[in-house]
Amino acid sequence: MKTPQEFDDIRAFNDDEVQLIVPEILKQPQIVSILNMILGEDLAEYFLRTLAPMNCIKDFQREVIIALLAALEHKTCKSVNLYGAEKISHDEGHLFISNHRDIVLDSAFLNEHLFYKGFDTTQIGIGNNLLIYPWIEKLVRINKSFIVKRDGSIKEQLLISKKLSKYIRFVICENKESVWLAQREGRAKDSDDRTQHSVIKMLAMSADKDFVSGINELKIMPVSINYEYDPCDYLKAKEMQQKRDDANFAKSPADDLFSMQSGIMGPKGRVSFVVSNQLEFSDEVNKLGRQEMVTYVAEQIDKAIHLNYILYPNNYIAADLFTGASKFSDKYDSEQKARFMSYIQSRIDMINLPGKDEDFLRKQLYAMYGNPALNKAAAEGK
Repeated sequence: MKTPQEFDDIRAFNDDEVQLIVPEILKQPQIVSILNMILGEDLAEYFLRTLAPMNCIKDFQREVIIALLAALEHKTCKSVNLYGAEKISHDEGHLFISNHRDIVLDSAFLNEHLFYKGFDTTQIGIGNNLLIYPWIEKLVRINKSFIVKRDGSIKEQLLISKKLSKYIRFVICENKESVWLAQREGRAKDSDDRTQHSVIKMLAMSADKDFVSGINELKIMPVSINYEYDPCDYLKAKEMQQKRDDANFAKSPADDLFSMQSGIMGPKGRVSFVVSNQLEFSDEVNKLGRQEMVTYVAEQIDKAIHLNYILYPNNYIAADLFTGASKFSDKYDSEQKARFMSYIQSRIDMINLPGKDEDFLRKQLYAMYGNPALNKAAAEGK
């Protein structure tokens, strides 16, 4: 079904726009630099020279995006695995709501592995604050991303949220395509993953039925993401101190670009994606007050994400170091602990700040890696 014109400023691009836009993107000097980083100069030149003609979005994703992600995965990850794909319908659209670790790769790796398992890739919500150059907007929209506008007055934001909600519902319910959306605006820097209530309120805005029916129509499937190593961990810790020391601190576009580059090219170890069962809410939820309904849905998403983390020794070690306890000591040995503590110190050493507070930074890094283990244990009632 053709996307209504009212969504032209935010929608993903269509197949009939590929032949015009793809050549324009591939000739950008920054794209060539990215290809050189991932493939090396000789392979990058060969890659561009031998690309097959592309006439639709699937062509572009298969020939360019999936090929580059496979090379990137080989270069920067020990493994990337998707679990729970058997729960996904081939015939219906789902709303995949996930925790958020990496600006670019959370949705990219998910789509790569959905592709490998024979599913259509998802449409992806991406904030316009990351669209630093015009070519980036064209690149993400040709890669099935739609724009989440973050600016504007309170009144404008209300209208923006209503349009976004209608678009997501159109994609899932009318076009039968899946959508990926982060559970909150921006990443949870300390990995204490909680669904932002405003996300649930936005999703409910376009429902033409009761609250529960409107939410159930979206076929929500929470997705739990965990990286053994976060290439941006030291940047996140640095930002936490900057915000602690200066209430008005805000990252620049250059900071965002550097975070994207660091996340893409840095080592990640093992990476896991776990798809939860589709959430179904009963009519009983409609009897709650409006805010209580939103809170309940958010909490159920959080519980599903927390329960399904695949954890690594780093998470258990960091949780014990953060709390000063030994609750998870059976999950790691002394050698793993020493290695992780040495890793954390190496990340602190990379941070250049006036008034650098090493104790604070260390605690933030411990929280970053430890909170998934603490939240999973809490969700399990342990």
